[in-house]
Amino acid sequence: MNANSTNEKAIFPTGERGSAAYFSGTTRVKILIQKGGDVNYSIANVQFEPAARTNWHTHPAGQVLLVTEGSGFYQEKGKPAIAIAKGDTVNIPANVEHWHGAASGSHFTHIAITSYKGEENVVWLEPVTDEEYNSIQ
Repeated sequence: MNANSTNEKAIFPTGERGSAAYFSGTTRVKILIQKGGDVNYSIANVQFEPAARTNWHTHPAGQVLLVTEGSGFYQEKGKPAIAIAKGDTVNIPANVEHWHGAASGSHFTHIAITSYKGEENVVWLEPVTDEEYNSIQ
């Protein structure tokens, strides 16, 4: 994913590279709406290169994912991974430990709508290991 290239399929501009502290592989995060004033949520466009993924994490007030491109996975701790693809939505309840990311053979993009509880909207945890990720392929 080249931040200077033009992707004719992209709905939103390419964002900043996702932090290696929170993601494995190459990701781009474009904040579309920031929390502030009467707005108690944020909206971001998140792009994943093949096999890129989030760390395990939770959201104190929940999150909704709207998949806009490619295919990937969503997995809650202790449950089987669920394949997700363009057009799918995922409603993530508050405080559920989970991760999401691209399938190994696909780019993957989603819109993340994340509510806040106080000033917090995410609690980052440990990375999804290659062993964990490869076990779902």
